[in-house]
Amino acid sequence: MLAQAGKTEDALADFNKAISLDPNYGQAFANRGLIYRKTKRLDQAMADYERALALDPGYAPAWLGRGMVYKARNQAPQALEDLNKAISLRPDNAEAYYNRGLLYQGEKQHQFAIDDFTTANGLSPQLAEPLLARALSYLALDKAKEAAADLDEAVQSDPQNAQIWITRGLAYERLGDKTKAAGSYGRAINLRPKDEAARSGFARVGGKPGQTYETF
Repeated sequence: MLAQAGKTEDALADFNKAISLDPNYGQAFANRGLIYRKTKRLDQAMADYERALALDPGYAPAWLGRGMVYKARNQAPQALEDLNKAISLRPDNAEAYYNRGLLYQGEKQHQFAIDDFTTANGLSPQLAEPLLARALSYLALDKAKEAAADLDEAVQSDPQNAQIWITRGLAYERLGDKTKAAGSYGRAINLRPKDEAARSGFARVGGKPGQTYETF
């Protein structure tokens, strides 16, 4: 953690220097805004993204970054507007589609969310997060079979992600496959032994501690 913090402060110092050398360097403001956003300094991040956009309104990462600050502040309409702009400028940005999908999901607009998660997955198929998110929207629409298919793929991409295993357990539980459900909940418990959702799900499908269950 200390090493990571040191790298963050080093990067911040580099961007401060770049800005001092060229106060009209919009990308440096956007990059410093990213550092501030990642370290939860949202007011400073917002100020830097605003400056970046004033200097270069066509710079898509600044729109994405400001949208993410709005999202962190629970200002969904403003976040959606900025993410739409980021996507219009850079339609190949998986992160923008993924986060817009999360906004739609939060508003229970699950089909819009599924469409965005599908695009994000197509752009970055190696990432598990869009698959997990799409599965959650499928479950909200009572499409457990589609959710299970996404989660089968997601656990291959990120087998150490307990939340994926928990959600997969729920999908297979809804499909009536208690063996795969127990196996999935069991894997989640191995990763997070005190997780209540994993433990209660395991018990709900009749899982027995110490017993081995197939996951596929």
